[in-house]
This record gives sequence, C-alpha cells and structure tokens, in this order.
Amino acid sequence: MKLSTVRLGQRLTWGVVKDQHFYDAGLVLQKTYADLKAAIAAGLAGVEEAANSAAAVSLDQVEWLPVIPNPPKILCVGLNYETHRKETGRSEVENPTIFARYANSQTGHLQPIIRPKVSTELDFEGELAVIISRPGRYISREDALSHVAGYACYNDGSIRDFQRHTHQFTPGKNFPDTGAFGPWMVTPDEMGPLDSLRLQTRLNGQVVQEALFSHMIFDIQRQIEYCSSFTGLEAGDVIVSGTPGGVGAKRNPPLWMKPGDTVEVEIDNIGILTNRIVDEV
Repeated sequence: MKLSTVRLGQRLTWGVVKDQHFYDAGLVLQKTYADLKAAIAAGLAGVEEAANSAAAVSLDQVEWLPVIPNPPKILCVGLNYETHRKETGRSEVENPTIFARYANSQTGHLQPIIRPKVSTELDFEGELAVIISRPGRYISREDALSHVAGYACYNDGSIRDFQRHTHQFTPGKNFPDTGAFGPWMVTPDEMGPLDSLRLQTRLNGQVVQEALFSHMIFDIQRQIEYCSSFTGLEAGDVIVSGTPGGVGAKRNPPLWMKPGDTVEVEIDNIGILTNRIVDEV
C-alpha cells in the first residue's frame, strides 16, 4: 500500500493512494485510529478494507502533509554514503553518525521549502526515510526489517552556515519547513529489496545526486540496530538514512537552493517528492 497524511478542506486525515486517487481510510476508521501513526502501531489492521469502502478523491484535491506529521522521533543519519563522506573530508567511522530533527521542521509534498531570513545557504539532501512499525530496544540486525512499516522520500534540507556554527548539526537541520517528507510511504511488500533501488535528486530538472541504496556505508538493518541500542524505537518513528554525494555546499562554486527553484527527490518503487523554494516572510 501507499499511505499518506493529507488535508481535505479543513479536515486533516490519512488514507491510501492508488490509481491516482486518495481513499480516505482515516474517515472510515476515525473511531479506531486517531491518525496514521496509530494505524501503523496497530499493524495497519483493517486499513485496506477501509480504503476499499471509502470514496475516491482526485489527488489534485488534497493538500499533502508530511507522511507522519507527529513522529515520536526523527533520527537522521549523517555521512552515510562514501561519496558524501569523501566530499566532506570526514574520517571513516565504525558507527553511524546520528542527529535529530524535530517534527515541526517538516513539510509535505508540493508544499514550499522555506529559505530563512538569516541565511542564503539552503542545501538539498535527497534521502530514503524509514518508518518504524512497532516498538523495540536492542533490535538485532536479523530482526530489524520486521520493525519497518514502510519507506518514503525525504529531503533533509540544510542551512549550512548554521550547521557549521559548531560540531553539532542540530541548528542547521531544524529550521521550519525545511525537511520535506512524502508524498506517501510504501509498505515493504511493494518496495522489494532495497539494494538495487535508485535515489535521485534534481534541482530545476538537473540531476545533482544519484546513488543506489547498496552504496550506503551503514545499511538500514545496521541503522535500526544501532539506533535501538541507545533509544527505544516506537511506532511512527522515522529514520532518515543519509544522503549521497553531490550536495550543493561541496560544489565549486556552491549550489544553493533559492526562491523560484524546484527540487525533486525520486526513489524507485516510491515516486517523486517535489517542493518549490520560497523566502521566509
């Protein structure tokens, strides 16, 4: 299934995307699940049946929100492709580099990514997002993928000068409306094996990043194993799994996103996450 969170008129809801339509499972199951996160925690029980009984809504009538607007945690993996590690000049490490993003820094598909007043160094980072299905602590590598509810496109938009203020990434990674998440998540049964799948980021139609998931330094199983060693993972948590080389900050001259630009993150078997860039007002 493809699952998304949207706004229909004044109502926030969630449901299933298929055949170029949205099916409002959230309305059918409103007495059972408060939101998509709650449905995921229940193993998506009854969701497909609810979607089959829901009215079809054309996709151009929905306002896309982050797939999980209210994740308990967003854990981001830095420097997780060799091409990106090398372009930053960072040393090899034995464990994933983890930083946190806040839920209120996110935005949805076809919504603007906002360049803040205090910086012009807004960079793109196309990534694969992993949505956690059930709680776990000290999850083994062998059991890791059984804790995955689905996958989505993510653009971990970064304010590079704020990121470089100290060795801590947090400020540059949490400006409002910089983390794009969507349009939907795809359940693992429709995703297939990850290694041969491609991620591509395009800025105004130009390919700026491209990689296979087999190019990750730490694969999804290792990320789940490691993150669950220092915090208990919960249903609806999001792990943003790292970006390939080609980021704007490491080009000569640097390539920053600016108002009027369009950025796309495309992942095989998921689709395309598209956002335009606007200035903060």
